[in-house]
Amino acid sequence: MHASILHILNTTKTRIQALGPQTSSESQEMGFEKRDFISAVADAKADGRVPVIAEVKPASPGRTFRDIPPATAAELAWEMEEAGAVAVSVLTEPGVFRGSLENLDSVRSKVCLPVLRKDFIIDRVQLEEAQSDLVLLIAGILGEELGTFVELALKKGVEPLVEVHNRKELDLALETDARVIGINNRDLETLKINLETTEELAPIIRECDLDHGTRHLIISESGMNSVQDVRRVIQAGADAVLIGSALMESASVFDKTKEFVQGAGWRY
Repeated sequence: MHASILHILNTTKTRIQALGPQTSSESQEMGFEKRDFISAVADAKADGRVPVIAEVKPASPGRTFRDIPPATAAELAWEMEEAGAVAVSVLTEPGVFRGSLENLDSVRSKVCLPVLRKDFIIDRVQLEEAQSDLVLLIAGILGEELGTFVELALKKGVEPLVEVHNRKELDLALETDARVIGINNRDLETLKINLETTEELAPIIRECDLDHGTRHLIISESGMNSVQDVRRVIQAGADAVLIGSALMESASVFDKTKEFVQGAGWRY
């Protein structure tokens, strides 16, 4: 695993130790109403829009995009929603990605879209920290514990987005009850990006669904910088795309999100 990922995991463990014991609850706090991501994707596709999960992303390993305090996070998310995104992803890892739980809370109170918490979840305590509609679970990090974390998330009323990078991790994911599988085109070992990862793995998920009568939503993540990139992964079988860096680097988050959503006249 890449040194920066190992560093994040070590700092995440330290963060969790600082939390102390948390009171576990069967479901999220009263008043929480989960926003349906799966329906949002279906609605966008029926409408001829590309289902884009737009990401509020202050930084990535080795790169800082912009300083994003909670008020700015909410403003960016609002622009993403206005531009037609199906969901907003919020980084909450505070070290390398410079995210925060405050950004997550601020975004979710501002928009009506489903919100994904993107972090390195390695302890069930983290599932009690904040309210989100989806939570990222990384197969390559959770390993054999993946199924347990999927069940915990579902029990809490949160949609698990299980992220895979290769065939071995995909096989693990398909053994769980997760309905949403993210294919990350960025290799955890090298951090290199290759859209062929989606082209290789998406058809395997589709085949599995045909064989078993299941239905998984496939999200292609990382490395999409143009409408052509988005078309490529959708043609490979992706239902939706998660885009962060390309939006954060653009002069207008609204315009760039809209460009991807409209997909230059793409039709399913």
